Amino acid sequence: MLKHLLLFLLLFSPLLTQAQSDNDQNLPAGLTEEEEKMFEWYDFHTFPEKGITTPPAAPVRTMAEWEEIQALLVTWTQYRPTLAEIIRHAKEECEVIVICSSAAVAQNQLLNTYGLDNLDNVTFLEDDYDSIWMRDYGPNTVYENDVDSLATVEWIYNRPRPEDDLIPDAIGELLNIPVYSTTLAPTDLVNTGGNFTSDGMGTGFASELILEENEPGNPYGVTAKTEEQIDQIMQDWMGIDRYIKMETLPYDAIHHIDMHMKLLDEETILIGEYPAGEADGPQIEENLNYVLDNFMSSFGTPYKVVRVQMPPDDGAYPDTWWADYRTYTNSVFVNKTILVPVYEEQFDTTALRIYEENMPGYNVVGIDCNDIIESLGALHCITRAIGVNDPLRIVHQELPDSYDNYENFTVDAIIQHRSGIESATLWWTTDLDLGYNSVPMTLTDPGTDTWTANLLNNGAASTYYYYIEGNANSGKTQVRPLPAPAGYFEFNTDFVSSNENPDDLAEEFVSQIYPNPVAHTAAFEVSFSPSENINIEIYDLLGRKIETVFDGTLGTASRTFFIDANRLRSGLYTVVTESKERRISRKLVVR
Repeated sequence: MLKHLLLFLLLFSPLLTQAQSDNDQNLPAGLTEEEEKMFEWYDFHTFPEKGITTPPAAPVRTMAEWEEIQALLVTWTQYRPTLAEIIRHAKEECEVIVICSSAAVAQNQLLNTYGLDNLDNVTFLEDDYDSIWMRDYGPNTVYENDVDSLATVEWIYNRPRPEDDLIPDAIGELLNIPVYSTTLAPTDLVNTGGNFTSDGMGTGFASELILEENEPGNPYGVTAKTEEQIDQIMQDWMGIDRYIKMETLPYDAIHHIDMHMKLLDEETILIGEYPAGEADGPQIEENLNYVLDNFMSSFGTPYKVVRVQMPPDDGAYPDTWWADYRTYTNSVFVNKTILVPVYEEQFDTTALRIYEENMPGYNVVGIDCNDIIESLGALHCITRAIGVNDPLRIVHQELPDSYDNYENFTVDAIIQHRSGIESATLWWTTDLDLGYNSVPMTLTDPGTDTWTANLLNNGAASTYYYYIEGNANSGKTQVRPLPAPAGYFEFNTDFVSSNENPDDLAEEFVSQIYPNPVAHTAAFEVSFSPSENINIEIYDLLGRKIETVFDGTLGTASRTFFIDANRLRSGLYTVVTESKERRISRKLVVR
């Protein structure tokens, strides 16, 4: 009753009249002027009867985004063409739950306005809401004891939008999932989903917005917390035992890391990159170096880094006041599909190719986000995933390239299901056209649920493709990567004679430039020793240096570089990558 009384009073507040009367209003990811005024009186502590206000009794694990999900959540309000495309593709992978004010209206619009063939696998939940930004106010999936009971955790939403703040409870009731709510002091935590990602192994990433919004004198009226106290809350409620925080970016108004960063797996960071010195590029690079210099992946190895361009808006970047904050990292895993925001084909082609090359077997789908990006968000910002009730979890560190021509290759994986694992299989091949061979895996460490198989060393330079299959006692089967056998892990062997030092023969290469010829943006990959200084320059046909693309150490085994051909005249160029020991040239044709 108290909740409904408070909502009744809020509905009749003059400052809320507009917000509550029009569910299709264009509320941005940031605050409106009216909402800023509401801070003088709005109570950000959600209603007392909401959720379970004590942390889970058993240890919990936050799900990684690439794990299997049962449902994707969206709110049917403004930017409906974008939402319709999300629903069109996501419903082929899982249930899509659509929060809406009228199921009949939403169904009619999806079928007749936006041309969906059917509404199979789409559920409509009629409920009140304030905005489209499901990522920020939606529930976080956690599992007790790694893979046991499914639950969700919600934080205090940092916007005065009471209906949005109640959505996690509606989802919990619909799916019969417990909802844990950090709403009571001293664990009253203000946080938003767009500023959080997890590797599924206890490591979380965020910007320092999480510290600022819970510091003394915060505008939300929540208990002031130190960083250590915030870390403890995240550990108790979400199983995050290592919470990595980076400085906020100067030109990202909402300071959410999903606008420039994404985890592709437990040890791979997809990072947005600007041309040298542009916009948030310097701070992004500083943040990345901070992570690489101070933290290892959960496997105890250096993080791999994949770079993707941050596309310009009509030639300008966010340090120009009118330019939108375009991003390709604001993408969404939906089981075997990845939804990627796109804007202009001249830039999109390279970005989509980077996803396809780094996520083989996944269905990579571009969705136009030109309209929604004006409101400071894209696809990741307006979706939320709910994990499956009975996950069969497979954790594996992809084998590194090898220079050993004697030993077989050992493949380890943590494989878990609440019913226990009956069997596991390693599937491998050196030729995808010939299909996969199978090797049974053995439970080698029951304490950590580790299964192992030895992959036969064929004694020749090869590329190995492989995936892992787990079979639970309940009968459930799962693979990793999720789209296997179309998707796979891979590693290369480059065998050397016994009198050569493998460390001296680490592969050094510069890929071909793509696309070539190019009219707008081209990309190429460089692999050198992470600590070796390299210089990348562009020369014209007369041998004159036109531009320095990079000068420094890679800091990682490989890195993708981008060339903005808009700054070059039409003609033939040479891109030279040079180290102390090696000089590699690639031709570039600018149209």
